[in-house]
Amino acid sequence: MSRIIITGEQNFSVLRQNNFFYIDKTKFIKDWWLGGDPVTLITRPRRFGKTLTLDTVNTFFSPEFLGRSDLFEGLEIFEDEQFRNLQGTIPVIFISFANIKEPNYKQTVALIKDIISKAYRYFIKRLDPRKLTDWEKDLFAAMTNKMTDVELKMSLNNLAECLTYYYKNKPIILLDEYDTPLQEAWLKKFWEPLVDFLRGFFNATFKTNRYLGRALITGITRVSKESIFSDMNNLEVVTTTSDFYTDCFGFTEQEVFTAMDEYGLTSYDEVKRWYDGFIFGSQKEIYNPWSIVNYLKRKKFAAYWADSSSNKLVGKLIARGDEIIKQETEDLLNGKSIITRLDEQIVFSQLYDNQDAIWSFLMASGYVKPLSFNYDTEKYEIALTNYESQRIFKTLISEWFNKDRISRNYFQEALLSDNLDEINEQMQNITENSFSYFDTNKNQAENFYHAFVLGLMVDLTPRYNIYSNRQSGFGRYDICLFPKKINDRGIIIEFKVMKPKIEKNLKETCANALQQIRDKHYINDLLKNGVAENNIYVYGFAFKGQKVLVCG
Repeated sequence: MSRIIITGEQNFSVLRQNNFFYIDKTKFIKDWWLGGDPVTLITRPRRFGKTLTLDTVNTFFSPEFLGRSDLFEGLEIFEDEQFRNLQGTIPVIFISFANIKEPNYKQTVALIKDIISKAYRYFIKRLDPRKLTDWEKDLFAAMTNKMTDVELKMSLNNLAECLTYYYKNKPIILLDEYDTPLQEAWLKKFWEPLVDFLRGFFNATFKTNRYLGRALITGITRVSKESIFSDMNNLEVVTTTSDFYTDCFGFTEQEVFTAMDEYGLTSYDEVKRWYDGFIFGSQKEIYNPWSIVNYLKRKKFAAYWADSSSNKLVGKLIARGDEIIKQETEDLLNGKSIITRLDEQIVFSQLYDNQDAIWSFLMASGYVKPLSFNYDTEKYEIALTNYESQRIFKTLISEWFNKDRISRNYFQEALLSDNLDEINEQMQNITENSFSYFDTNKNQAENFYHAFVLGLMVDLTPRYNIYSNRQSGFGRYDICLFPKKINDRGIIIEFKVMKPKIEKNLKETCANALQQIRDKHYINDLLKNGVAENNIYVYGFAFKGQKVLVCG
């Protein structure tokens, strides 16, 4: 009889004692422990088993589970007597930043205090007060969510000291999703104060903490050492291109096919097309575990990962990207690969200045994968990871540039039917509802509007190949819709941001856009590809802040 599948359960003991579906990843404990690194940071995409892995480590080492060998019987970690004797003998401090998504610095630090105070409460319930010194008793009494920022900075250092003397063994510290509050801080503009605090907090916890046994940190991105892990020469960083723990997060193909056999499923090729494609180090054919578990349970193909992988930061990066980024985004959506530099060390202060940062962030998030690396140019060839990623990426781009799906559909219908009044009405509705989501300034306005218009076109890809900034005639058009059926109309779009010093109003700006299409002969590209001239429609889009005028 096949095991019951439950989704979203990240508690190892619950999975094991109820014999729920579980793929043995306990080899990670052995590899990590024998590796000997004092502090290890592992980055993997969301929903790739990071939290479950840390909970497994906690369950294995924590004295709370001493004598619970039943949880590990039959698993790889218990094949070694050394580790059977190690189980349940080392205190573990396990905290998670996964839910820290507060709107400002003050509330973020307040939530961290709450998390740390709960860690203290966990241990005070398990320690014999008769064995604690007066200083330790005072410490536990003070570590509430009312602690000062100074007390918070030293909180895990002090807790590690208490546990070391109590258990006669230095504790392991586990920190899950360390970068979640950092991403939120960047998006919500309180990056600098949070980094200043966390730099000191991490330094006291992981660097100058002489009571630390081992530490394991997980996240999606590797935030630069200069930003957050300054001077931590004891930190081993394991990113998606590293050759450590390559098969410990995500499912291998053999694990997936064996699980499919258990549940009587035989669509191996289709499963591979949808969910395979992740590459960690030299390990290829890694499958998305969240999607596989959902597929095994529901027995149908769908983009399950979509519910857990949206990323506003990626949306902002694309919105601010130049025309090359826009074209590369289109190429990826069309199933092509692109060549780019990648830097897995994310420097947030450079995100908007470094155009390649978007692809580094997308790879860390799991949307794209490295296909090859050219050592001469130091550039990677990357592509969307699999069919699921392609569908999600397309959906996300649509969502980033449109909060009003109905208005967008009406806009597309109006564009394809040359209904200029309706085009203007829907564009105005969309811009008024959507533009406030993004930060734009004068230097980035043209990039932003270009990305915005491209985002509105994504759903038209079944009928059109959509290109931007391509040579045609005597210049480069902004956007061109090439019909996949020769009898469909071709569409040229040129957009301009109003320049008050030379244009009186949006009407003049719009007229200038149309004139540029004519003067530069942008329709030549469509004509060469067999589209009749009387079936080519041209439009000028004029913008000024949230105001837009379309003429044709």
